[in-house]
Amino acid sequence: MARDWLGRKDRDIDSIGDEAESDRDDEPAEIHIDSEDEAEADSENEADSENEADSEDEPESERGSDAPSLTGRAGSGARRSAAGLGAAVIARMPAVQAAMLPRLTRLICAVVGGVLLWTSFPSVNWWWGAVVAAALLAWVLTHAATTAIGGLGYSFLFGLAFYLPLLPWIGNLVGAVPWLALATVCALYPAIFGLFAVIVRPLPGWPVWFALVWAAQEWLKSIFPFGGFPWGAVAFGQAQGPFLPLVQLGGVSLLSAAIMLVGFSVTAIALEIVKWWHLGHPQRRDGQTTIKGSPAEESTTIDPAPPAVVLPGICICLVFFASVIVWPSVRHAGTGSGGEPSVTVAAVQGNVPRLGLGFNEQRRAVLDYHVRETLRLAQDVRAGQAPQPQFVIWPEDSSDIDPLVNVDAALQISQAAVAIGAPILVGSVLEVPGSPPDNPQYTNTVMVWNPTTGPAERHDKEIVQPFGEYLPMPWLFKHLSGYASRAGNMVPGHDSDVVHIAGVPVGVATCWEVIFDRVPRKAVLGGAQLLTVPSNNATFNQEMSEQQLAFAKVRAVEHDRYVVVAGTTGISAVIAPDGAELVRTNFFEPAYLDIQVRLKTKLTPATRWAPLLQWVMLAAAGAVILAGIRHNGWFPRPIRLRSRPSDESKSAGAPKGDRSPDEGEPDTSLDEGEDHASSDDGDDDTPSDEDGRESSRYGRHKGAT
Repeated sequence: MARDWLGRKDRDIDSIGDEAESDRDDEPAEIHIDSEDEAEADSENEADSENEADSEDEPESERGSDAPSLTGRAGSGARRSAAGLGAAVIARMPAVQAAMLPRLTRLICAVVGGVLLWTSFPSVNWWWGAVVAAALLAWVLTHAATTAIGGLGYSFLFGLAFYLPLLPWIGNLVGAVPWLALATVCALYPAIFGLFAVIVRPLPGWPVWFALVWAAQEWLKSIFPFGGFPWGAVAFGQAQGPFLPLVQLGGVSLLSAAIMLVGFSVTAIALEIVKWWHLGHPQRRDGQTTIKGSPAEESTTIDPAPPAVVLPGICICLVFFASVIVWPSVRHAGTGSGGEPSVTVAAVQGNVPRLGLGFNEQRRAVLDYHVRETLRLAQDVRAGQAPQPQFVIWPEDSSDIDPLVNVDAALQISQAAVAIGAPILVGSVLEVPGSPPDNPQYTNTVMVWNPTTGPAERHDKEIVQPFGEYLPMPWLFKHLSGYASRAGNMVPGHDSDVVHIAGVPVGVATCWEVIFDRVPRKAVLGGAQLLTVPSNNATFNQEMSEQQLAFAKVRAVEHDRYVVVAGTTGISAVIAPDGAELVRTNFFEPAYLDIQVRLKTKLTPATRWAPLLQWVMLAAAGAVILAGIRHNGWFPRPIRLRSRPSDESKSAGAPKGDRSPDEGEPDTSLDEGEDHASSDDGDDDTPSDEDGRESSRYGRHKGAT
């Protein structure tokens, strides 16, 4: 019954194998070979039994000399077992092929779609890859032979093909196991989407419902498990695409849903065109539709219906129209206006002696490098080669030595601040007061360091990174990997996301906090006129830095703010509110950026209303999933307890029509509506109900409208 609920009953693989073998019954060569093998095996078995009988009559002293023969017989038995296993595998190959061949096209499309979605991200930056990926995935999920479990499996392959090439930097230093594990967990979320997409596909307007369900799975991935991992949201791959302005209307969730909606709608239109072609080009005459080429063309008519391409066409037009409407304001935000005040800000990229997990062992060297690069900036300012900055931004972990307790580190930072004549935003690691000495806790902190007064306001990282800055479930994971012991013992902070430096309110999203919607949004709502992303990518590579930079571009457009990215090893950059890079550094080199930016105070619709819009989309996705379940008849019926007569002979002799539902024929309401998938050649073999309508099971969808 579970298989009935989850989709069309596919033919059993064993029956397929039996049919394949029965088709080969008339091949004497194979039968002759099998008989020879059986005769040879029987002769060997008889020989073995005779040898065993003879060995029983031999004394104990003589059996020791037969050890080689016993070993030989054991080896012969192993060879026979291996040969039998190989023969069984070969015999099952036709059945496996018969099961796989009809699914091969969908498997290929799922994998290709996942790879294309990856190409929309840096460093490939083919923004259109996400649209094509959505179109391919929609074709797989709307295929008549794709069941709910099939949708889960195909979408899981889609997710693997996407996340495996997206996250290889995870395994650069810790090996392939964490990379594969993370990619596998991330692929579960597209799999969940595929499961529910098949459930809602019979409903009219399925491209819209698909887009809502996709947005719901991205939201789920951003909160679970261990606080979520939004890395890989479709919107983050649109940093160089024409649809990027949409993020200013509704945030990342709206942009992701819009991109997927375009791809889903393209598939819906293509399916309807193919369907129209196969039906023989219906033509309209006098308010009715006539099947061209029918035997009685003049008399054969069908009721006119709205074209099923209308809704997906409208969806595509709405996405393009909204992008065009918002684009001028985004472009104007990049060029600026005369009424906005400006400041000169510098970002220092001091670099590290070497990449890898050993950066913690280079703490003093990393601090010295950033002090040295700041002193070089001060020299260039005095020489007139660079403008005087109002403040300087150092990266995350630029001073892993706690300057609040280490006097030498404090003197070094003060020296740099005095030399440049401006406060410095310093990234450091501070011990939590009152934490136990045998298990000290730390905060990942960014603090303002004034030239004369020293430390001032600070921001403690709110979303600490699992398995890097802390180890979740240590009772489990410390036994699974030796790298678990390298995780830090950091705790999340609860301070403000805004610090005031040189009188400027600056919003701070430390490193990977930039991929979470709530951190930059809360900073802007808290009065931030400029955003900064101090990061430390010394444990990763340039590809990861490129992806993080793309995420910062999306945040710049979403909140209409300049974003300053400062990394220990790069890539550091200054991004305009239209997503354009004004200046940037290379990866793994010492450098600084010194540029004038404008302070912004405008609140975009995404800043104000994106969370509300996301909740509306989630509610709509939940409602449509429930509607799909109800449409498919998956809700359990009320169970009525009826007393049965003790004498079953009475009911046995009663007429069939007089029997109660318990005593009559079994309820086949679910089976009658069960999806019978059409063959791969496109022919529809779905049975009709008594009134001539097609089955309403989720195995068939009703088109886009």
